[in-house]
Amino acid sequence: MSFNELLNQATSEVEAWQNSGKIRIFIGTGTCGRAAGALAVLDTINKELARHNIEASITHVGCIGLCYAEPLVDIIKPGQPRICYGYVTPETIVQIINDYILKDNPRPDLALGTIGEGSIAGIPLLFELPMLKSQVRIVLRNCGYIDPENINHYIARSGYSGLNKALRMTPDEIIAEIKESGLRGRGGAGFPTAQKWDFCRKAPGKEKYLICNADEGDPGAFMNRLLLEGDPHSVLEGMVIGAYAMGATQGYVYCRAEKPLAIARLRVALEQAKKSGLVGNNILDSGFNFPIAIREGAGAFVCGEETALIQSIEGKRGMPRPRPPFPATSGLWGKPTNINNVETWGNVSAILQKDGAWYAGFGTEKSKGTKTFALAGKIVRTGLIEVPMGITLRQIIYDIGGGVEGKDKEFKAIQTGGPSGGCIPASLLDLQVDYESLAQVGSIMGSGGMIVADSGTCMVDLAKFFLTFVQAESCGKCVPCRAGTTQMLDILTDITEGKGRPEDIALLLDLGDNIKAGALCALGGTAPNSVLTTIKHFRSEYEAHINEKRCPAGVCKNLIAFYINPEKCQGCSICLRNCPVDAISGDKRMIHIINQDQCIKCGTCLTVCPVKFSAVVKMSGEKPEVPDKLIPVGSWKKSEVKE
Repeated sequence: MSFNELLNQATSEVEAWQNSGKIRIFIGTGTCGRAAGALAVLDTINKELARHNIEASITHVGCIGLCYAEPLVDIIKPGQPRICYGYVTPETIVQIINDYILKDNPRPDLALGTIGEGSIAGIPLLFELPMLKSQVRIVLRNCGYIDPENINHYIARSGYSGLNKALRMTPDEIIAEIKESGLRGRGGAGFPTAQKWDFCRKAPGKEKYLICNADEGDPGAFMNRLLLEGDPHSVLEGMVIGAYAMGATQGYVYCRAEKPLAIARLRVALEQAKKSGLVGNNILDSGFNFPIAIREGAGAFVCGEETALIQSIEGKRGMPRPRPPFPATSGLWGKPTNINNVETWGNVSAILQKDGAWYAGFGTEKSKGTKTFALAGKIVRTGLIEVPMGITLRQIIYDIGGGVEGKDKEFKAIQTGGPSGGCIPASLLDLQVDYESLAQVGSIMGSGGMIVADSGTCMVDLAKFFLTFVQAESCGKCVPCRAGTTQMLDILTDITEGKGRPEDIALLLDLGDNIKAGALCALGGTAPNSVLTTIKHFRSEYEAHINEKRCPAGVCKNLIAFYINPEKCQGCSICLRNCPVDAISGDKRMIHIINQDQCIKCGTCLTVCPVKFSAVVKMSGEKPEVPDKLIPVGSWKKSEVKE
């Protein structure tokens, strides 16, 4: 079947769907939606529609990015805008169906806002929803709009038109288009995509491989997973375009088995693309053959590094190898191999659907286009976003993310680039987000994780958390990473437990610099970043832990203690009854006492103490004067105040 025939078929199906006169209901059934209860909501929708004999079209869509508000249900009544409802439960969806679908009351109290269908520069316009209105969605252009398991939905929105166009170009012309776009690899390092493709194309040999890196193992990162769940065809189209440009003969998508829904939807998309002649043999009657297979990884973080990933596909233990030779000349089974990540391939399909100059119109001089980020941590609106390169951290955190959660907290830092990235302080909130700017402050773009820390976060503890992950995920092949990260983690552990020494800060800096210089791969080379940047921007917190045996944020358990203020305790016994380890003693109307040797620092006593008393306090470093035996309430001798 020709592309025009595919397009006509897809357009007819989608137009019939849009113009059917039926109510259209979209429900987000990505991993985030399912985790929040979307399937239970879906079951209720089906039952309520049947009960009221309502004809409606229900479409499963991927995540639109509003993960904080899941489950999400959007409703389009004929002639009306698309209304997005968030935090939907089986109970609230019954109200929405009764009030809006049956009675035309849109229930603004339950709605997040409306979503527009217009466009700016060919990009879907999203408005009214605060998290979406500042975004430019190129990679995520279809997520939340289409059924990811219906290829016609993708084709009707210009899908595979980029491939159809590319097959009428020469490989050199395609690479030139990618070069003009300024696209850089979105997997972390930001290497120019066109240059990488050119290396592989010019490498000698008829057998060449192309790999999509969908490993994505960063804590708090979910950009690639949600793209595969919401729009897998955009990735497949980009891969076929790249394969044609480089002369690749076989493609692989390497995705960790921990992402079952992404893999399942990718398999469906791959079968549909094969049946439509868009993947496999004689693609669109061009004579070009390019089969794609899926390989599931076991979940090793190091396999995100391209040479370790290659080892894993070959059936070996995933461990990096020295470069050169680079994969472009000797990669999978010793053949020329190109590896780009999920987001890069999604960009490729968008660029060929339009052109390189269009894409280069977004971003900065050296960092073109857009970037997806996973917003997580202490922020009001967590979720998946896509913004033009050059946007500031302030715009991302406050305009899009809604600022830090909790009225009594302030923004303190943001970790960019995952566990191998750096912590950027509040003083750099107006920093532009692009490859060069992040590198200048000691951080990285990475694949796009962003974790926000508020004033209640201990930066030493946060650095230890990220280093713990990286150290555990080290393959152990090279000494700097294997032994160096272990030594750094031991030092951080001592500092957070009150055993730190004044010379530890200098030792951490020295170890970090040596690991970065001597590690075999990027995992080791970036492993010390969280420690080095927190020392640079939050050195005073390290010094307080070491010199004063105090955790300023009150987080490190060995450096904090809970006490009962004898002047405020009313002997109500609420804290005593709720203590999980019976560390509190006291009788009614007696001032209670916490046994410090028995206390596990869980904070339950602080949480349950009535606000009107506020008798429990958390302290770090200093120790207040408290009774050493039970005495009646009100008998504690207060300080005398002279008039």
